[in-house]
Amino acid sequence: MSESTLIVLTVVEIVVLIAGLAFFLYWTGSLLARIATTLEAGDELVQKIVEDASVIRPGLKHINRSGGVVAGALPLLYGFAEQIIAKVSPNPERPRVATPATGQRRSRLLEAVGFGGPARH
Repeated sequence: MSESTLIVLTVVEIVVLIAGLAFFLYWTGSLLARIATTLEAGDELVQKIVEDASVIRPGLKHINRSGGVVAGALPLLYGFAEQIIAKVSPNPERPRVATPATGQRRSRLLEAVGFGGPARH
């Protein structure tokens, strides 16, 4: 092989390598652009989650207080359900519905929701 042939082959090889590198960089850049777009959309979601979470009060005191209110409301709701069932009961001879064997239900949680208990007749 002559010296000029080696020079031409070297130049061709360098051009092929540069073209391969250019294609690789273009392809990598397009992938990174898609990743950036996805991350921007994810950033908006994270900001929305942070805004939604900012109204949650930290600590167990809030959870315990909310749980106490819910637990305190359950006997009240149960009493209302008993009254509704008693009114629509197909058995009119039954004076009370779902009354425990011990008599009237008592709950210390009623005071937590401001309910003094059912009125006795």
